[in-house]
Amino acid sequence: MHQALESLLDLLDLERIEEDIFRGHSRSAVVPRVFGGQVAAQALVAAGRTVPADRMAHSLHAYFLRMGDPGAPIVYTVDRIRDGASFTTRRVVAIQHGQPIFHLSASFQTYEEGMEHQTGMPPAPDPESLPTAAEMLPRYADAFLDEGVVDRMLEARAAVDLRYVDVPPWGTVGTPREPRSQVWFRTNGKLADDPLLHVCLATYVSDMTLLDSVLLAHGRGGWAVGDVVGASLDHAMWFHRPFRADEWLLYDQESPSASGGRGLGQARIYTQDGRLAITVIQEGVVRVPRSSPRP
Repeated sequence: MHQALESLLDLLDLERIEEDIFRGHSRSAVVPRVFGGQVAAQALVAAGRTVPADRMAHSLHAYFLRMGDPGAPIVYTVDRIRDGASFTTRRVVAIQHGQPIFHLSASFQTYEEGMEHQTGMPPAPDPESLPTAAEMLPRYADAFLDEGVVDRMLEARAAVDLRYVDVPPWGTVGTPREPRSQVWFRTNGKLADDPLLHVCLATYVSDMTLLDSVLLAHGRGGWAVGDVVGASLDHAMWFHRPFRADEWLLYDQESPSASGGRGLGQARIYTQDGRLAITVIQEGVVRVPRSSPRP
């Protein structure tokens, strides 16, 4: 297993400090704040540890309230909202310095048979034919604000093999494109056969690229280029079918709207054999700095 993946798994292995109260820590991020995918994944871990093992996460809805401090621990408090015959609901609040920075509602369900249909998987190239992050990112070093961005991005994503199907936003600055983006991803190493772990790893990765499609529509390169500032506001996921985060997953993303300093991203995540595993929707602050020239 890749050392970075081991480090990420340690990060998700929260310390239980009291009944329904957990403590987590942060890893170094590309920007000086807690990565949103990390706090969402940790909150889901906290919720899942209060739920019977035979109940799988099927949805989460979350709000990012304040910027997290990566140098301070995060305390997660879990409220047991409902324990029904088929469904279990939990609410989690993440607290730093005495203030809530994030809250999540998650629902879990026992397995049952039911009606089946899904949207078909869109065309995409074989992930093995695409460049790795280590091969791709240095090509765009001149577009970034400083030379250290490439190293920080590679470090932040070292636990995950994430491959862009098309040129990323920072590769076509100034040229608006269709607001669609695809990436393949999987963890850099095998994971244990724990469904909650795979769901939490997918939650972690889901916050990495979802707003790329907003940037593409306006020819913007993003925070690393310096022509956009922003942050995640809210995040929702529905887990439809079993999947493994250590096997290739296609993250098919698009942006239907941007207005009022906010951008909306929506996506579907498919297994390599075409099963729709997850639906994701996120809204984020996407603002153009006053000093930024128009594309």
